[in-house]
Amino acid sequence: MPDPTPLLAEMAALADAHPDALRAPVRAFDIGGVPFDADIRPAIMGVVNLSRDSWYRESVSPSPEAAIERGRVIAAQGAMIIDIGAESTIPGAERVSPEQQLAGVLPVITALREDGIVSSVETYSPDVARVALAAGAGVLNLTGVEREDEMYAAAAEHDAAVIMCFVQGANVREVQDLVLGDDPIPALIDHFGPRLERAQELGVERLFVDPGLGFYYGNLLDGEARVRHQAKVFLNTFRLRVLGWPVCHALPHAFDFFREEVRTAESFFAVLAAMGRTGLFRTHEVPRVRAVLDTMQAIEEGGISGS
Repeated sequence: MPDPTPLLAEMAALADAHPDALRAPVRAFDIGGVPFDADIRPAIMGVVNLSRDSWYRESVSPSPEAAIERGRVIAAQGAMIIDIGAESTIPGAERVSPEQQLAGVLPVITALREDGIVSSVETYSPDVARVALAAGAGVLNLTGVEREDEMYAAAAEHDAAVIMCFVQGANVREVQDLVLGDDPIPALIDHFGPRLERAQELGVERLFVDPGLGFYYGNLLDGEARVRHQAKVFLNTFRLRVLGWPVCHALPHAFDFFREEVRTAESFFAVLAAMGRTGLFRTHEVPRVRAVLDTMQAIEEGGISGS
C-alpha cells in the first residue's frame, strides 16, 4: 500500500506556503434570491443533460419533460442550482444549433422557475444565453471565451450569476492541448483576472471561477495524467481565492480507475475539492456528494486535533 505521508506533508506545505491565500475573503451573494456563502456552507449544482451524447447516462434526460422531472428530483436531494445543457462537451459529440438548444432548455427553465428552483444554462452561444437568461435562468455556465462581452451584458441585464470556465481555446468544443506548467495556479490566475475585471465592468455582480477540469484536452486523455492534473488543481484550489470570488468545480469520473464503480468517483473527488475550499460542486451524483459534504462539515465543526 502506498505511504500516505508524502501527500499529507505536501498538503501541509501548501498551506504553509500560501497562508494569505488560505485566508483570503471571497464574495458572498444571492442567486435567484437564494443566499450563497462558500465559507459558511458550499453548495451543489446538479446536472441535467439534454444531449444523448453525454456519456454519463444517469444524467441524460431524453425529453424536456424528463429533464423537468430530474431537475425537481435533484433539487429535492440537495442541489441549489440545476445546470441544464443541450450539447455534450465530449469530443466528437454532435453540434447542436442554438435553436435546437433553446427548444430543449426553455421548457425546463420555465418549469423550474415556476417551482422556485434556480437553474443554470451551460452554453458558449450568446444567442442561447440571451434567451435562456430572459426566460429565468439564474446562472450562466459560460464554457467559451468568444463574444464574452455579449454574454456578460446579458447576465448583467438579468442580474444573473456567471460561472466563468477556464478554456484554452475558443470554447469547450474547440480545445486541443492544455498548457499550464507544473504549477497550474499562476496561469489560472492570469487567465481569470482580466476576464473577471471585464465582467464586472459590464455589470456582472455574481461570479464563480471554474478551472475546467471536466474538459477534454488532447494531452489529458490518458487516465493517469488526467487524474494527476485534476487532483493537483483540487488541492491547490484555495490559492484561487486571491481573485476574490468562489470556485466552482465540475467533479470528474476517472473511469480508468473506478470502472464499474464509476458512479462513486464524483464523491471521491468531492473530498479533494472540499479540502481545497471549493465553493460550488457540479455533480451528476447529488445525493452522494451531499453526503460527503455534510460529513466533512460535521468533521470540520468538531475538529480533528483530539484536544
